[in-house]
Amino acid sequence: LPEAPELRERAYRIKQETMANLDHYLEQMADNVEARGGNVFFAEDGEAVVRYIGDLARRKGAKVVTKSKSMATEEIELNRRLEEDYADLDLEIVETDLGEWIAQLAGDHPSHIVGPILHMNRKRITQVLSQAAGEKLPPDVEALGSFARKRLREKFLAADIGVTGANFGVAETGTIATITNEGNARLVTSVPPVHVIVMGIEKLVPRFEDLSVFTRLLARSGTGQKLTVYTNFITGPRDEGELDGAEELHLILMDNGRSKLLGTEFEEALYCIRCGACLNVCPVY
Repeated sequence: LPEAPELRERAYRIKQETMANLDHYLEQMADNVEARGGNVFFAEDGEAVVRYIGDLARRKGAKVVTKSKSMATEEIELNRRLEEDYADLDLEIVETDLGEWIAQLAGDHPSHIVGPILHMNRKRITQVLSQAAGEKLPPDVEALGSFARKRLREKFLAADIGVTGANFGVAETGTIATITNEGNARLVTSVPPVHVIVMGIEKLVPRFEDLSVFTRLLARSGTGQKLTVYTNFITGPRDEGELDGAEELHLILMDNGRSKLLGTEFEEALYCIRCGACLNVCPVY
């Protein structure tokens, strides 16, 4: 990747500018999302996020919540806390990223940003999926994938609320970018009538053109691809005449300690784009 050093430098400068003017860009982001018909909530911590989503689920009479892979919701243990704090709703919360779903079925946690079940081998995965199927499945990738596709499709179609994270949020346009290699995020954001985005405040970039830097950097640093398979841009809920998208969009801008790093020696932690490149060279992995 000959242009990698230049891309990294450009991304660093964009992040530096964003953090220096974070209040302005957060306000701009919120204004643009609301102008498009979306709802915006500033959450001080994980508890506020859980409360917002739980109260929303209660108002909507929701039963099934589908989720795409989100480090922000893992950070605050959203699934466990919703199930405990809103036990009376009897919510079924389903991870739809294949690795995350297998980890959830196993009662486990993801161990890697890009490959959540890097710590599991084929034998263990077969055991987990066989238990979910109620029958012994062959340890064959195609058979296991076929079962997962069929089971998850039922959940996609039944979902009342879809929850995603955000790889980036564009202040200039109020756009949310999700960047994935599985098609689940598109189903989570377009099939349920309500879409909730949990985004750390550090995920902002000022301008739409900045995405050309970050989408290239994220894919190449994380998986060695020129571009990830699914690069989605969502700007507000479904508009009149549009064929898909949620009827309601809720953007939760989560602080959870991030703002305390601004102006300190640890501010650069907020520049992280969760590509997983550090894990690729880490001896643990």
